[in-house]
Order: sequence, then structure tokens, then C-alpha cells
Amino acid sequence: MAALSLSPHALYEEVAELLRQRIFKRELEPGSWIDELKIAEAYGISRTPLREALKVLAAEGLVTMKVRRGAYVTEVSERDLADVYHLLSLLEADAAGVVATNATASQIEELQALHAELEAAANPERQDRELFFELNERFHMRLLEIANNRWRDQMVGDLRKVMKLNRHNSLLKSGRIDESLNEHRALMAAIAARDTALTVQRMQEHFRNGLEAAA
Repeated sequence: MAALSLSPHALYEEVAELLRQRIFKRELEPGSWIDELKIAEAYGISRTPLREALKVLAAEGLVTMKVRRGAYVTEVSERDLADVYHLLSLLEADAAGVVATNATASQIEELQALHAELEAAANPERQDRELFFELNERFHMRLLEIANNRWRDQMVGDLRKVMKLNRHNSLLKSGRIDESLNEHRALMAAIAARDTALTVQRMQEHFRNGLEAAA
């Protein structure tokens, strides 16, 4: 593997992002040992910025540091997954309620446009799980931005990184994309109707069903 050319600015952050994406793409599998020497050589860097990058990923929950054994990609247990989904359900349902109450007409139209992209990605003729997942996350993150609470955004961002460690299980479950799309339709209908209580309920149902599919 040819060495990559990285800029000197915040080198460890660049390395962290490269490793983060490899973890999300399953190039580094959950439970696998991270070979620091091999990665440092591949990226053309010393082990110092690599170790700083691993500390960042450990703080995010993506990497587990083991005494005298090195760094491993985190394995998410059923309990971990249930805890993550529980917290995401609380945080994102609250955000969705704020959107139903406070969003402008143009912001709701923006969410409807993102939902339309989800519909297109789920079309049986071109169904693309990876694209659907990407658009789904974009929808959720935009909803959070509209709700406008940076502390909630930070917590959700960290939790979603851990959720991604298990995303393929939920994506590959037969019929899950159609189910998720139906849940989004119900959520958008509640937001468009400015029904705060129903919007919160719909988002909670979305995460409850997502957990069942991911387990």
C-alpha cells in the first residue's frame, strides 16, 4: 500500500478520520487488532500522531485500548446497542418535537426534500443500502440542526458513531429499508401537521424498530 500524503496541520485528526472511515466501512472489523506499525508505515507517519488519533477514537467509543495488548476496534454488545438506541430515541425525539413546534415552513420543506431523496434511494429498481443509510443520517442530522441545541448535537454525534459499528446488521435485515421509509413518512406527516406529541411518538417508534432490526 503506497504511503498517503497528509498535511502537517492537525495530523492526528486527519489520521483519526481515515481510521474512522475504515472502521465504518468494515475495513477494520469489530474486535480486530489495530496494527500500529503497519498503519504508520502505510500512512507515512510516525507512531506518535497515530497514537493520538487512537486516543480520539477511544474517546468516541470506536476503539478500545487494552493494557499491554494495544488498540482494538470496539465490539458492541447487545446491551451497548440497547443503551445507545435508548439515548438516541430520547434525544432525537425531543429534537423532532422542537422541529414540529418551531421550524419555519422553509425548514420543513427542506426536510421533505431530504425525505424525497430517501424515497428515490429506496426505489426497488435502484435500492442502494449504503446511499439510503447516508441519506437517512443526513436527514436526522439536519433535523437536529434545525432543533438548534449544540449540546444535544454533540451527544447524538458521539452516539451515532457507536451505532454505525452495527449498522450493517440493520441494513441487511429483509424489508428494513421499506419499514424505515414508512416510519419516515409517518414522522414527516406529523411534523408537517405541527403535531408535537405525535412527532415525538413517531421518532421513538422509529428508534424502537431500528433497535429490533439491529439486534
